[in-house]
Amino acid sequence: MGRRGTTLIFCILDVLFVNSAYLGALILRFDAAVPAEYMAAYLALAPAATFLTLVTYYFSGLYRKMWRYASVRELYAILQGVTLASLLVVAVAYMFIYHTGLASPLPRSIYPLAWLLNMAFVSASRLSFRSLKEAERSSSPALSAKNKGWSRRLLNFLLSPVEVSEDRAGRALQETACATQARQRRVLIIGAGDAGAVVVRELRNHPALGLFPAGFVDDDPRKKGLYLLDVPILGNRHDVPRLVKEHRIDEIIVAMPSVPGRVVRELVEICKTTGARLKTVPGIYELINGRVSVSQIREVQVEDLLGREPVQLDLEEIASYLTGRVVLVTGAGGSIGSELCRQIARFRPASLVMLDHSENNLFEIELELLEHCPDLDARAELADIRDQAKVEQIFEKYGPQVVFHAAAHKHVPMMERCPEQAVANNVLGTYVVAGAALRFQSEIFVLVSTDKAVCPRSVMGATKRAAELVIQYLNEKSRQESLPARFAAVRFGNVLGSRGSVIPIFKRQIAWGGPVTVTHPEMVRYFMTIPEAVQLIIQAGALARGGEIFVLDMGEPVKILDLARDLIRLSGLVPDRDIEIKITGIRPGEKLKEELFTSQEERTATKNSRIFIARNGDCHPGVAATLIDHLRLGSGLKTPEEALALLDWLFPGWRRAQENVV
Repeated sequence: MGRRGTTLIFCILDVLFVNSAYLGALILRFDAAVPAEYMAAYLALAPAATFLTLVTYYFSGLYRKMWRYASVRELYAILQGVTLASLLVVAVAYMFIYHTGLASPLPRSIYPLAWLLNMAFVSASRLSFRSLKEAERSSSPALSAKNKGWSRRLLNFLLSPVEVSEDRAGRALQETACATQARQRRVLIIGAGDAGAVVVRELRNHPALGLFPAGFVDDDPRKKGLYLLDVPILGNRHDVPRLVKEHRIDEIIVAMPSVPGRVVRELVEICKTTGARLKTVPGIYELINGRVSVSQIREVQVEDLLGREPVQLDLEEIASYLTGRVVLVTGAGGSIGSELCRQIARFRPASLVMLDHSENNLFEIELELLEHCPDLDARAELADIRDQAKVEQIFEKYGPQVVFHAAAHKHVPMMERCPEQAVANNVLGTYVVAGAALRFQSEIFVLVSTDKAVCPRSVMGATKRAAELVIQYLNEKSRQESLPARFAAVRFGNVLGSRGSVIPIFKRQIAWGGPVTVTHPEMVRYFMTIPEAVQLIIQAGALARGGEIFVLDMGEPVKILDLARDLIRLSGLVPDRDIEIKITGIRPGEKLKEELFTSQEERTATKNSRIFIARNGDCHPGVAATLIDHLRLGSGLKTPEEALALLDWLFPGWRRAQENVV
């Protein structure tokens, strides 16, 4: 229903309410036996009382409120409007109706009774409107489905300076005491909806933050001129630059957490010319459910600015194969491995075996799962995936039915300096774990690979491509011997927020005051978030029939230089003025642009439109068998020269292509 329709309905209701109030007061006063002279007096007063009431309500703003967000402030507005209207009716009655003899005066007790009834009628109607809207939203199946998805969207926040932490409690109290002496920072909120209402309430509940909600911006033309929690809705997103100047806005909060990244990018482009600091809120359902407060309003992060819509998979539907199974995760303490463990724990596996060679990382994820999933049978195993005897001991002890192999050396420049370690960990380690899965008859094995494995130009990429060849070879062996194991791989782009990825590095450099280092102005990469990566791994386990390499549609690649500039702006600074951007030159092993498929691979679709399978690549059974012989003998694992020679044999010419990559 449009704004005019809603206003008309309230006007009609208010006409009925004011007249019902006076009639009800007469009935109560005379026990339903109203004398004829008083009924005539009421009929003479009714037109004036109706007109004065509607006009008073209009100028009191009762027809410009968004009643679906009504609170105590709106009740005060109703009290003010009804009281003022009642006083005007009394004044007009005695000055113009009773004084001129048009009718006999009503008993004075009628007016307070009518005020009380009218107050009850108007309040009930407005609050009932809010209750109906809330019931409508809570009964929506689509909303319930989204609620499940949004409950997983909280990532690591770059908390803004408005956060009030425990060590600042004393200063917060001091700021509250001095609030009258310091000018509050004026805030413009983009999005006059659920999230916007929560933001206003939270800002008012935390005066120590020194943030004053000066107005809303919303693209719905029906909302312009209305008030949400007594905060005016001033215009749409295109009015932001003008409103920032007119209302002296210091900060802009984007309270639209459910909108796609494309809309966030448009808002950033509009807001970055204003000079106001830009922030956003977490997922709306976390806000509504009270799990997130105003202290977690954060800076807009680059994760919000991906050049595509985030991929959302229904894990409840596809991950049932984990329920009641023994699941092993290698690299369980890493960024991907730890999130895998958290997601797997939701599906009640018979037991979750977590393997990692980092004592601290393994301790942290084990402690977290023990605290948050006390019913989970979680087993931590400190081991090196290259230690075949230990790995086989773990497989014999637990008999894992599903294996997610996320352990790897991943840093490109470091692996260029230590190729023998890359081969030993990424290739031999994969063979050891996958071979154990084959011998102990695991059912599903998923290798976490990388887009750098496509036409590799780095040691890391070459070793991950070799790992893909290993699991494809073992899958064929499993098929020929009629064993249950199905082997598949998943190729990722750069994972935002993972340890050592570009975003944490940029944030740290900005915090230090710069410079922010970019290796080449034309460097581009595919990006995905940690939740997307984990969803893809779990989906791959459900789809795997053996030998596939799954690839996520990650949209268009993003220029690293643009990421650097955006992150500097979103930190409230100006690129090349406040923070220098320094071009350092391409590092050994880096490519300007990564690829998702080789020229030999066929790209086929799956039932999910955003996931593809790469088939029939450069895997040759004879080459893979010889590679495994090398691994068994330990050839290519001792010195850098041996490791590079092995990779040269596997991928002829890859280092020459690396030297000419620019």
